[in-house]
Amino acid sequence: MKIERIKIKKYKVFKDTEIKNLPNMCVFLGANGSGKSTLFDVFGFLSDSLKNNVKAALDIRGGFKEVISRDQTGDIEFEIKFRNEEEKGRKQPLVTYKLKIGLVDKKPIVKNEVLAYRRGQKGRPWKFLDFKKGEGVAIINEEEYGKEGVKEERDQQVLDSPDILAIKGLGQFQRFKAISSFRKLLENWYISNFQIQAARTIQDIGVDEHLSPYGDNLPRVAQFMYQNHSKVFKEVIEKMKKRVPGISKVEAKETEDGRIILKFQDSGFKDPFIARYVSDGTIKMFGYLILLHDPHPHPLLCIEEPENYLHPDLLGELAEEFREYARRGSQVFISTHSPDFVNALEPEELFWLNKKDGCTSIKNANDDADVKSLHEEGDLLGWLWKQNFLRGSGPFQ
Repeated sequence: MKIERIKIKKYKVFKDTEIKNLPNMCVFLGANGSGKSTLFDVFGFLSDSLKNNVKAALDIRGGFKEVISRDQTGDIEFEIKFRNEEEKGRKQPLVTYKLKIGLVDKKPIVKNEVLAYRRGQKGRPWKFLDFKKGEGVAIINEEEYGKEGVKEERDQQVLDSPDILAIKGLGQFQRFKAISSFRKLLENWYISNFQIQAARTIQDIGVDEHLSPYGDNLPRVAQFMYQNHSKVFKEVIEKMKKRVPGISKVEAKETEDGRIILKFQDSGFKDPFIARYVSDGTIKMFGYLILLHDPHPHPLLCIEEPENYLHPDLLGELAEEFREYARRGSQVFISTHSPDFVNALEPEELFWLNKKDGCTSIKNANDDADVKSLHEEGDLLGWLWKQNFLRGSGPFQ
């Protein structure tokens, strides 16, 4: 599925912010403290609310008063518009998920939760889910959507508590397909916080199919991919050869005491050397290639500052790797401070955050006539950023 629009109200620095026309790969710029991590945390908050409940998700972040925008009262609101994958070349309807969270008797509850399909340009939408304060209805004839003369058939539901998301329970049933699709996105979204030292760890033998956010299971994932997806692993190694001078082979080897280590073969040396002795950039590039070639990609992948420890000349190729990952059906959100990475982008892929008077707005480079015109004339976006054409997001602010 693809998220096309996000609206956030009264969530930390986002007093009233809307992001439109989100492509498959979105890159966000902004000065420190402008809200890049907070934007990613919107999905973290929704995911935590789904796994537990709204109160628990708020408590992790210091409680309702710490999460609601400064000097604001009332409710925190989210609105996310998305589409599912096309089926047989047919564009799927736009789905809107709305969530309103507020206090009742000083306790946080879900005041309103709605999931609706847009039915063409005219006519009212089908509300597949409509809950208020723990009670509501869910549609039960979703497969009839779009058929002439068909009306919604609804089933009344009551949740155990008003701070529970309705998609938590109903999303487990296959008959609620729209609800289930959005629930899976929140369950399987991924934010990478790759740590070089964690990736160098020598691990006990085991099987891990997916790279952890910190990369501390990199040897086990490499071993799994080598054993179960050898063609994909070979592609990763071929890319490593091109991008890291001298590297000709990478192995995840079992030691005599039952652990796994990564060994890198440099074409200039007879013997391979283990991960703790190779450069930070080599480890990070290998980790990203393993992540981006996962045979079962995450529906939403968030990456913070991928440029750290990598040579500037590699960043254009890394941007293309993220694009290729997105073309496979995922969506990628990236934050960066690197002009070299930004130079590899198109205007529709680049967004910048501008914080003023404690509140952040987000603008797309494609909507700025000056930036778009200069880019069409040959100026790279990273250089325009350094010259402060992306107003309010300058790298030196």
